[in-house]
Amino acid sequence: MILEIKNLDVSFGDKKLLSNINLSIEPGARHLLSGHNGSGKSTLVGAIAGNPEYSIDSGQIIFDGRDITNENATTRALMGIFLGAQNVPEIPGLTIISFLKHSLAAHRHFETDTDLPMGEFLEMLENAREQLNIPRDWLNRCVNVGFSGGERKRLMLLRLVLTKPKLAILDEPDSGADATVRTQIADIMHSMPDTTFLFISHQPDFTAAVSPSHITTLSKGKVMIE
Repeated sequence: MILEIKNLDVSFGDKKLLSNINLSIEPGARHLLSGHNGSGKSTLVGAIAGNPEYSIDSGQIIFDGRDITNENATTRALMGIFLGAQNVPEIPGLTIISFLKHSLAAHRHFETDTDLPMGEFLEMLENAREQLNIPRDWLNRCVNVGFSGGERKRLMLLRLVLTKPKLAILDEPDSGADATVRTQIADIMHSMPDTTFLFISHQPDFTAAVSPSHITTLSKGKVMIE
């Protein structure tokens, strides 16, 4: 399994949000996390990604054979956990190209203890940009500043394609995206067989396009047993 969650209890402040969550995800899966609003889906993916707002009261999160329950979000990201969140911040003063260069350089150094040459980075970036049909002038704009919801999703895809994570967590990637971008997201998910996807969606057409290999449903902070 690429991800195993065992008897996980999660709280926010003094409120318990998740109780006794058990979940196993196979490598290469496109695993849908379903449930009504408030069922705990975003809490669960946030806990997996290492959001410090959530407290893990008990249980384990095992990623790629390693217990990451107490690891911080940065370490989890460098290990290969990607989070495409619903709401992403604007970062004035930081260009997209600089953000991506620092991100990829950090991954390269973590994985191989070597630096990422600028020429290699620019070649990777150009290939990914062309694949996603992203205008070149976007790269010199500040992260998410002045971009529409659909454009932000396309920038999320650019980061996804470049980092090639082991596990990509996508929290409602279809939200705020038009039909063309939703199709592009689904196509990218199918084109990355070495990446496992855990995603949340409330839109049947997008879910059908992704064609999930597995479905787990949450209700009131617990896994529903069918």
